[in-house]
Amino acid sequence: YQPARLSAEEVTAAVQALVAALAAELGRAPAAADMGKLMGAAKAQLAGKADMAQVSAAIKAALAG
Repeated sequence: YQPARLSAEEVTAAVQALVAALAAELGRAPAAADMGKLMGAAKAQLAGKADMAQVSAAIKAALAG
């Protein structure tokens, strides 16, 4: 048994929430240098629920603006 994977929209929403949380923590908008922090948080939250390549692409898109 494997749980259902998150949809692309759910992954994007989760990534946006992570970016917002990191922005609040840093006191500034996250930059490309913060990719590792975001991936670590995303892996902890989304492992087994989403394709991490899809998560990585969503984080890159969010950081690009």
